[in-house]
Amino acid sequence: MSVEQEYIDIYRQFSTQIKQNAAEPTNAVRDAAFDCFAQQGFPTAALEGYQHSNLQERYAVNYGINLSQFNIAFNPYESFRCDVQSIKSHLLFVVNDVFCDETQQAQLVLDKLSQQGVIAGSLRKVGAQHPELLKRFYAKAADFNTDATVAFNTAFAMDGLFLYVPKGVKLDAPVQLINVMNGDADSMATSRNLVIIDEGARAQLLVCGHAAKSCKYLCNRVTEVFVGKNANYEQYKLEDTTADTTNIGSLFVQQDEASDVLINEITLHNGFTRNNVNVDLLGEHASLNLCGMAIGDKQEHIENHTFINHAVPHCHSTELYKYVLNDAAVGSFDGKILVRPGAQKTEAYQSNKNIVVTQSAKMYTKPHLEIYADDVKCSHGAAVGQLDEEAIFYMRSRGISLTEARMLLMLAFANDVVENIKIEALRTRMHLLIEKRFRGENYKCNSCDSCK
Repeated sequence: MSVEQEYIDIYRQFSTQIKQNAAEPTNAVRDAAFDCFAQQGFPTAALEGYQHSNLQERYAVNYGINLSQFNIAFNPYESFRCDVQSIKSHLLFVVNDVFCDETQQAQLVLDKLSQQGVIAGSLRKVGAQHPELLKRFYAKAADFNTDATVAFNTAFAMDGLFLYVPKGVKLDAPVQLINVMNGDADSMATSRNLVIIDEGARAQLLVCGHAAKSCKYLCNRVTEVFVGKNANYEQYKLEDTTADTTNIGSLFVQQDEASDVLINEITLHNGFTRNNVNVDLLGEHASLNLCGMAIGDKQEHIENHTFINHAVPHCHSTELYKYVLNDAAVGSFDGKILVRPGAQKTEAYQSNKNIVVTQSAKMYTKPHLEIYADDVKCSHGAAVGQLDEEAIFYMRSRGISLTEARMLLMLAFANDVVENIKIEALRTRMHLLIEKRFRGENYKCNSCDSCK
């Protein structure tokens, strides 16, 4: 029996149960997404963009699936206090693939957001209360016809974060979503997030990934973000999981006229990670700053696959991804910028820079442009190399040890990605965590019981 067939059989047997535990607007596309997945199967190395992945191997583990959306007897507010010092975030949790809203702490956060006019909470519950919002936006950016992992998510996901920031509202603090994998057996989490930033609104979202125990976990998470006219949105993603965790994350963003978006994704520690970022600039004068940093060692595998779609004139995008790979780590960057016909006055810049510390580490990079307009400013480039031996020699000649010299160069290399973090407290914290990571120290969040 193929890996796909096992999940096909599960869906056919339990689809009624899945739909009973989900909001009706999400069920409207569920069967179509399943049919798409059943036809395509999991991506293989024969597909463009997946040459360095083996997702079938990742899905072949006998994971437990929470089809009934049971709440695990686990209060994350008692074990995880990952709100960065001084950030004062609105702290929310998804435990495995169920939004945590049954604790007093969660209700206090949701109440504070509600006082600002914000609708936030469980995708499943808010979808039942405000079906018109889900019908308008759900599965409108995430096209499950083009990627079987998104089709799989659309077929199986029942819950996640819903966040709607109404017109003109500027959130007083970032929303922090912590995805926690917890359980005593190998488990799969398939969750869905929907974020809507209305015209002239402003919001910041910090997404953190953690694993509470040393089981095999697979996370397939899809996030759709809609940023309205003149709105401002920042999303930061920090992955700090385990060697036995597989993370497949897909982010879809649609930008309206004169919107401003910053996306910054940092992988500190992982097992197997695949990040897909797709951004559509659909309104003139929209601006995007997309950046990421990946640090890998041992057998860690980190892929970033990005697509920026310049569909209209007068838009600007800047993209920067950096990797530092040690031991036998594997990294992959595949970034495409598309400038469509008529998208004149586009400015699009893409850069991928990588340091491969050892001969056994591998880095694959493929930045590319596809341009169908003639009045544009676009560039792209990639570099793979090792640490600057002359710089190391210079520092050693002034009494700095070899280990310290190499670490200082790697910190300098990562600096411009970290400096793109606009939340000062988070930026300061990331400088510290990255330095500890390079030093091989316990770099996890000291405020989390599970990270001590």
